[in-house]
Amino acid sequence: MNLLLEVGVDAAPHFPVSAVAVGAVGFIAAVSIGSIAWYNSKRPAGWEDKERPDFVPNVDKSNDPGLG
Repeated sequence: MNLLLEVGVDAAPHFPVSAVAVGAVGFIAAVSIGSIAWYNSKRPAGWEDKERPDFVPNVDKSNDPGLG
């Protein structure tokens, strides 16, 4: 048990690369999913006549009883 405590004390502080990587991947995923959801939602004022981009999938809302 003392060996494990000593190893933790002797370790030099370092930049948390894994935490930053998880945060960056999570941010990119949130922006991507949010963009798809925004494009599939009702169009805001001024965007009613704009076409959907080719890379955004079309979500079929007719099979979901929770969506009116």
